[in-house]
Amino acid sequence: MQTGTVKFFNATKGYGFIKDDDSNQEIFVHITGLLDQGIKENDRVSFDTMDGRKGKNAVNVKKI
Repeated sequence: MQTGTVKFFNATKGYGFIKDDDSNQEIFVHITGLLDQGIKENDRVSFDTMDGRKGKNAVNVKKI
């Protein structure tokens, strides 16, 4: 599991980005990858990554 901070999340459109603590990379997150509904900017989260069409996607996203 990785950890990071939600940099941006648009609940209406269902996607956003998480800034990974270790790499400082921004990782795409889609609403289908959330375990906890209702994440918002600056929430601390744990997550796994998987390869998506345009790079890494965060999955199993959970508030910590």
